[in-house]
Amino acid sequence: MHLDPLVIIFAFGFGYLASRFGLPPLVGYLVAGFALSTQGYTSGPAIQGIADIGVTILLFTIGLKLKVKNLLKPEVWAGASLHMLITVALFSAGLMGLAAYGVVLFADLDLKTALLIAFALSFSSTVFAVKILEESGRSSSLNGRTAIGVLVIQDIFAVLFLTFSTGKIPSAWAIVVIASLPIARWVFMRILNRIGHSELQVLFGFFLAFVAGAWAFNFVGLKADLGALIMGMLLAPHARASDLASALYSIKDFLLIGFFLEIGLAGLPSLDTLNAALLLVLAAPIKVALFFFLFTRFRLKARTSFITSLNLANYSEFGLIVGGLAVNNGWIDRNWLLAIAVALAISFVIASPFNKMADLIFEKAHRFLNLFETVERHRDEEQYEVGTWQILVIGMGRVGVGAYDYFTDKYGPVVLGIDFNADTVDVLLEKGKQVSLADVTDPDLWYKIPTSGGMVRLVILTLPNLTSQLYVIKKLKERNFPGEIAAMATYDDEIEVLREAGVNTSYNVFAEAGLGLASHICKEMDISGIESKKTKEA
Repeated sequence: MHLDPLVIIFAFGFGYLASRFGLPPLVGYLVAGFALSTQGYTSGPAIQGIADIGVTILLFTIGLKLKVKNLLKPEVWAGASLHMLITVALFSAGLMGLAAYGVVLFADLDLKTALLIAFALSFSSTVFAVKILEESGRSSSLNGRTAIGVLVIQDIFAVLFLTFSTGKIPSAWAIVVIASLPIARWVFMRILNRIGHSELQVLFGFFLAFVAGAWAFNFVGLKADLGALIMGMLLAPHARASDLASALYSIKDFLLIGFFLEIGLAGLPSLDTLNAALLLVLAAPIKVALFFFLFTRFRLKARTSFITSLNLANYSEFGLIVGGLAVNNGWIDRNWLLAIAVALAISFVIASPFNKMADLIFEKAHRFLNLFETVERHRDEEQYEVGTWQILVIGMGRVGVGAYDYFTDKYGPVVLGIDFNADTVDVLLEKGKQVSLADVTDPDLWYKIPTSGGMVRLVILTLPNLTSQLYVIKKLKERNFPGEIAAMATYDDEIEVLREAGVNTSYNVFAEAGLGLASHICKEMDISGIESKKTKEA
């Protein structure tokens, strides 16, 4: 299996250019694929293998962050189901209308084929959505949990479709595999307790995703990707699940480059095929509008509904699977497979900048979009209660909790922690901490926090995402916040960016870790016996 150096050059070059223009690098990888196709390149075993591994690892890491209870929420299972039913009805009607007008490539469609294509187009891309959520740092937010939940429900529909359409009924051993999952979970949980943090942890992650998950499910006639997802979900409650996901993070990102290259390498279409693909892309906003309407009916705020809808504003790689199946069965012309591939790629390119500018777009249109909100609010989006806080810690991860504890010990109950992860907030509330569930990238939040009246004296930003930190700083400056702003950085070059944005002090959390350890040792241990040469010299 050989990977041509030109593939890496194109992928890096176009990915770098995309990032310089403020677009996600995945847009560059798609363009690189199309550029390579003009040079006669096709998707060979190397790129296909990398893409398949990347998607499997992605679904496994999604499972590690996913809780079953999130799938049982009405906005997830009912929202996904209703959206699919309505989308299939609308899109199939549109396809039949284009067939009636005799549009090239559509003219030979019958109702059965139109329903099949509409069904394929009703799916959203799991790879795209999760990549966008991770880049924006919103995977654990209500909008992230809702988007991922919808994608999982869609995956379940995909499994059912592939099972019945191909006639491949899972073998009787599938019952054994499913029945043995609780036992496997018990065993793997205990191994994860003892695995450590070395390369063995990464290898164990690959074993869980590929062998225990994908291979086992595929062997008994179930969808391999679903096996990887379920295996991740089984281990999600483990305390070290997030560590395992972090260990696989960089590897997964690299491997997913192959997935986006593979789509572009499908090749440049003919003019008729391109026209058909563009017509499919023009229908994508219907999906977005329908998602937005349905989410607001389930009492989500307009902003949460809007951003979640944009996360799902694309076509799915599953459309290619359905297209390939239909071509092999002789139901549609082979050009339809290329049309769906091009529509998928274009939907990625268009959706990427819209997702990047989601907050800005909402701010411009919030008056109109807020009209769709219901009076009753979703449980996770209840109104923020204003208190007499003097210090805000935004981002209650390990660093945030450490800062919260320090300032609470020093000044008393004047500190409020804010986080958008409901599970994190619930755990901290049980420990007696003053924590509020809120999304700091929600513009409405800043009208409720009394930052402009002098009550809050210090805001500490411990968010892992630089873009979110810069957004919070911008909002504080717009509200004429008179206090001090401190921010955590994960890289040295971020410190200068944060200072230029207006923070009073910024530090690299890893560089300061040694100082924190030394301070903790002095506080907790008796080291008075150490002879100080500094004192003697004095």
